[in-house]
Amino acid sequence: MTLKLSTLSLLLGLGVGLPLLYGLAKPAAFAAAVRKFPRSLPWGLALMALGTAWFLWNLSQESIADFARFKSHLFVGFAAIGLGACIFVQDFLAVRGLAIVLLLLAKLMVDSGRPLLSQTHWVLINQTWAYGLVLAGIWLTISPWRLRDFLAWGTATPQRTQVACSLGLAFGLFVAALGLTVFRTVS
Repeated sequence: MTLKLSTLSLLLGLGVGLPLLYGLAKPAAFAAAVRKFPRSLPWGLALMALGTAWFLWNLSQESIADFARFKSHLFVGFAAIGLGACIFVQDFLAVRGLAIVLLLLAKLMVDSGRPLLSQTHWVLINQTWAYGLVLAGIWLTISPWRLRDFLAWGTATPQRTQVACSLGLAFGLFVAALGLTVFRTVS
């Protein structure tokens, strides 16, 4: 699945930026909510379900000639892994689910931007961000507790929370603006 890069950039920019407005308006409440995220079971279940469903959908779209006769077994196996993680690996489940979603989102970003690389170099913003998401997904998979530590550091004071939210909001608005301007003309 690929989206038009202009649509994807607009959605990503707003998806990143809008929650950070709350962080600017109410940094203490935002910080408290953010610190709870890594061990949140509801977020973990939701993100693992999303990641598993998205991965299975991607698998269904792939033409894997070498594995065609095993495709149904792969579906069952990967679905069991997603469900098993929700049951047996609940510690930092939200971080693990987030890691899966980041990796899948990076794939979508790269696939959506690849055809336009020859038309505008602005695509490299999204492509670089996507590879950053890949690195973040790998890092969070290996050591999920580090997100807890990073979020605790980033929200240690209301001023630090507001600075982080301001930077994230600026980036989100920049990506959304690319979607409304540059990417709309080339995609």
